[in-house]
Amino acid sequence: MTAAASADAPARKNTRDIESERILAGIGLVVLAVACFATLDSATKLSTTGVPILMGIWVRYAFQAIATTAVLVPTRGAALFRTRHPKYQLLRGVLLLASSTLAFFSLRYMPVAEFTSVVLIAPLVITLLAATTLKESVSPLRWALVAGGFVGTLVILRPGGDAFGWAVLLPIGLVITNAWFQVLTSKLAQTEDPLTIHFYTGWVGTLVASVLVPLAWTALPSWHWWALLCLMGFMGTIGHFLLILAYQRAPASTLTPYLYAQIGFAMLGGWLLFAQMPDRVSLIGMGLIAICGAAGAWLTVRERRVPIEPAES
Repeated sequence: MTAAASADAPARKNTRDIESERILAGIGLVVLAVACFATLDSATKLSTTGVPILMGIWVRYAFQAIATTAVLVPTRGAALFRTRHPKYQLLRGVLLLASSTLAFFSLRYMPVAEFTSVVLIAPLVITLLAATTLKESVSPLRWALVAGGFVGTLVILRPGGDAFGWAVLLPIGLVITNAWFQVLTSKLAQTEDPLTIHFYTGWVGTLVASVLVPLAWTALPSWHWWALLCLMGFMGTIGHFLLILAYQRAPASTLTPYLYAQIGFAMLGGWLLFAQMPDRVSLIGMGLIAICGAAGAWLTVRERRVPIEPAES
C-alpha cells in the first residue's frame, strides 16, 4: 500500500462512518414517521364515531397546510411557490384528498391493522401500473410479488364473506387512487422541490375540502373532539416532515422495507383503543403483504428504480 493510499484510508473510513450514521438516522426517522401515521389512522377511526367525516378531513388538511406554511415560508420565501407544473400539483392534491376521504370511510368500517395492510399494497400496484400504462419492463419475480400481495389482500378482506360486505371496495379504491398519486409524485419529483410539492398538496386539499365542509359542519359536544382532530392534523404533518428528513438522509429504496413497521404500530393502536386484534387468517394475509412488499423494495435496490413514497391518509 502506498503512502498516499495509507493517508486516505482514515478519510474513507470516516466517510463510510458518516454515511452509515445518516442511513441509521433515516431508518429511525422512517420508523417514527410510520408510528405517526398509525396514530393518525387510529385517531381517524375514533373520530368517525362522533365527527362528520368531511369535517374531520378539513381539519386534518387545514392543520397541515397552515403548519407547513408557517414553517416553510420564513425559510424558503418566494421559492416555495415556484412550480413548473401547476396542473399536476392540483391533480396530485385532488388525488390525495380522494385517498384521504376513502381512508376515513374505510376506517369507519375496518380495523386499523387490516386497513393499514391493504393500503401498503400500493407499491405493488404501482408495479402493475408501470407495466400496463408506462410500458415498463417488469420481471417475472416482480409479477410474482404483485400476485402475492393481492392474495394477501384477498385473505384479509375475504370478499363474499360477512366481515365487511360492500365496505371492501373502499380500501381497494384507496389503493387505486393512491397508486396514481404515487406515479404522479414520481413525475413531479424529477423537476419540483419536494417541499413545494408538499406545500401545494396541503393547500389543494384544504381549499377543495373547504368547498364541501359547510355541508357537514356541526357543533361538537365536547372539546375532546377538537383535541382529537388537532391530534390527527399534528400526526399527519409531523409524519410527513419526518419522511422528508428521512429521505434526505438515506435512499428511499433503503428505507421502504421499514415502512411495513406501520402494520405493527397499527395492530398496537387497534388493540389499545378498540380491543381489536387480527385473527389468524388476517395475520397470514398481513405477513404475505409485508414479505412481498419488502422483497419488492429489495428488488428496487438491485434494479435502481425510481423510489416511491408510502401511502398517505
